[in-house]
Amino acid sequence: MKHLLSLSRLIDKISTGIGKLTMWLILATTLISAGNAIVRKAFDTSSNSLLEIQWYLFAAVFMLGAGYGFLRNSHVRIDFISTRLSDRTRNWIDALGIVLVLIPFCVLLINLSWPFFVNAYNSGEMSQNAGGLIRWPVYLLVPLGFTLLMFQGLSELIKRIAFLRGLIDDPIGGESAKSDEQKHLEELERVAAERLAGEK
Repeated sequence: MKHLLSLSRLIDKISTGIGKLTMWLILATTLISAGNAIVRKAFDTSSNSLLEIQWYLFAAVFMLGAGYGFLRNSHVRIDFISTRLSDRTRNWIDALGIVLVLIPFCVLLINLSWPFFVNAYNSGEMSQNAGGLIRWPVYLLVPLGFTLLMFQGLSELIKRIAFLRGLIDDPIGGESAKSDEQKHLEELERVAAERLAGEK
């Protein structure tokens, strides 16, 4: 289990690095989008390649950032139910979900999307728009994104099993593992409680 936990930490580092990269991609998308809008309004012209790179980058943010989202526990979860479950029950549910749903789904999507990338790469498929971009990089994002998500799923599975065996603290409990929404809700509850106490 020690070696598996080391592997999990390595995957987490890779996901964190890619997650930070996607944050820069958001900035790049925003700047390109703003630049396109300004040029279109000021000079009544635009570039198809710059318009297409916007949605390439936007797709990259979501496809490459999914594993980081899973690592940060920012994926969709029914918090008002999961917070009422015991730590062991939550981790059992997560482990079963990873094994029975997430990993098979990722494998399926990787297998289905890979031929599209290969065909586009071999044919040199281009956008049909004048001045558009080649298509294979954006097709590659799909199998790459699901591969990264699958590896992060394996990392999370290792952590769930280690917790269930009593080797580590709860990976989905505690302040650091709470979703942003859960932290925001708790902050709102705290503020409301302070206001009510002040009115008494």
